[in-house]
Amino acid sequence: MIKTPTVKRVCTMSRYKSRWPKKTGKNKTAEEVVRELRKNGSPASSYRERSLKINGLICAKCGREFDPKTIHLLTVHHKDGNKMNNPPDGSNWENLCVYCHDDEHSRGILGDYLRNPDK
Repeated sequence: MIKTPTVKRVCTMSRYKSRWPKKTGKNKTAEEVVRELRKNGSPASSYRERSLKINGLICAKCGREFDPKTIHLLTVHHKDGNKMNNPPDGSNWENLCVYCHDDEHSRGILGDYLRNPDK
């Protein structure tokens, strides 16, 4: 019978950096995370809030009026299509309900198709 030498296994994972960032401090509750996000605010929410203040809670296309309960159905459409173009006076925004906003963006697709049906 031939004896094979035993090989000692060494964990090599410790020499590699972890993909995950190290946790610092205590775990935050959901309320703390939400509070922090609201405090910092995102650029998208700030221009939406400004557009709603400037243009009111009404769809610019169909005229539907919204209240605080249904405000989530009102979106901000960038007239020039550039979501980074957010002038302080709101000249590039119009408030559209989700249905009119969807219609606005699908018009270009339909027009392209009707001009070139062979593609």
